[in-house]
Amino acid sequence: MTSSLKSTLWWIFAVIFTIGIASYQRMTGPTYPTHGSVKINNNSVKYKLIRTAETDKDAPITITVPDNSVNATITYKRFKSNDTLTTAVMVRDGEKLTFMMPRQPAAGKMEYTVNLSDGKETVAVTEHPVVMRFKGPVPFYILLPHILLMFLAMLFSTRAGIEALTKGKSTYLYALFTLIFFIPGGLILGPIVQKFAFGAYWTGWPFGHDLTDNKTALAVLGWVVAVIKLRKNPNARAWAIAAAIILLAVYMVPHSVLGSEIDYTQQPK
Repeated sequence: MTSSLKSTLWWIFAVIFTIGIASYQRMTGPTYPTHGSVKINNNSVKYKLIRTAETDKDAPITITVPDNSVNATITYKRFKSNDTLTTAVMVRDGEKLTFMMPRQPAAGKMEYTVNLSDGKETVAVTEHPVVMRFKGPVPFYILLPHILLMFLAMLFSTRAGIEALTKGKSTYLYALFTLIFFIPGGLILGPIVQKFAFGAYWTGWPFGHDLTDNKTALAVLGWVVAVIKLRKNPNARAWAIAAAIILLAVYMVPHSVLGSEIDYTQQPK
């Protein structure tokens, strides 16, 4: 097998691997919809309940129930608040039952439970309340390059790690490109995205405990050290391997965990 073919195959692997990691992070994050199915009146009802919404409008909580004999109510309150629970009837429109969750300020959260009833039995759709967070709208021209650059940073990080493990000649080059994509994607556009969404550029250390910010800073630092070491000594491949592992590890942490949130117990009703 020629070195060119090996490189192509490794690139294909790196792309597939990066797509898999990005999908895993999205699907395990706290903003990915809660989904599943529940049985009522001998029928299975599939649901997909949102856990994120934007601050510019009320958020539609919808569940599809073809059986017209089944109605739904929603019980909700502000998350981390002293509010009493409010129960409302979800409005049917064809097969869909909908409730418009009152919008909240950026980083405000609501918790809610949907119950189905056919007049004989009442079934909770989820075992535990669903928690959803509101965020400010992020312009597409900011969000798209942020996502693209972060994807490319993970891609080149993976490829640099492989190159280091196989003792290839391009470890430094791939490591450098990792930083070229990572710094603007994570340390420039990332805070801008957060400013639009939650009103603050940085909520990680030393100002807060946002894991997204902290893990980004840690991963960037790892690759800065790796690039410096590789520039001084092209054989210092262990640093690239370590930096790639660090970035992979932080990507395995679900996005937005310990992110910005309002503590309504500290605010008036």
